[in-house]
Amino acid sequence: MFLWYLTLPAIVLGTDMASTVTRYVRAEMLEQLKLDYVRTARAKGVPRRWVRLQTHLEKFADRGDDRHRLQVGRLLGGSTVVETIFAWPGVGRLVLEAVYARDYPVLQGAVLFLACTYVVVNLFVDVLYKWLDPRISLS
Repeated sequence: MFLWYLTLPAIVLGTDMASTVTRYVRAEMLEQLKLDYVRTARAKGVPRRWVRLQTHLEKFADRGDDRHRLQVGRLLGGSTVVETIFAWPGVGRLVLEAVYARDYPVLQGAVLFLACTYVVVNLFVDVLYKWLDPRISLS
C-alpha cells in the first residue's frame, strides 16, 4: 500500500529531473552527430539507429554522470516541496517548520545533514568513477 502513496511524489520529482536530463541528452546527441566517426560509420553502411544508440549513448553515459550528481541538490530541494505538498514527515518539512517557528538549532542541524548528504553522494560518485574507469585518478 505504501508504494501506491509513493507514485505521485515520485512522478513529481522525476518529471523535474527528466526534463533536464532529456535536454542534455538531446544537446549531446546533436553535437556528436557532427563528428567524424559518425560519418565514417554511416558511410560504411551502419544503420543510423545503431550508431545513435551504441556510440552516442555510451559516450553520454561516460560524461553524463557529472551532471546527474549535481542534480542531487535539486532532488534534495525538491523533496522539501514534495514533502510539504503531500504532508509527508521528512527533513524537508522539518526545515520548513523550523523556518516558520524560527527554531535555528533545528534549522542548522537539518541544513548540515542535507549538506553532508550532498557531499557523501558526490564522494560516492567520485569513488565509483575510479572503480569504473581505472584511468581516472582521485588526486
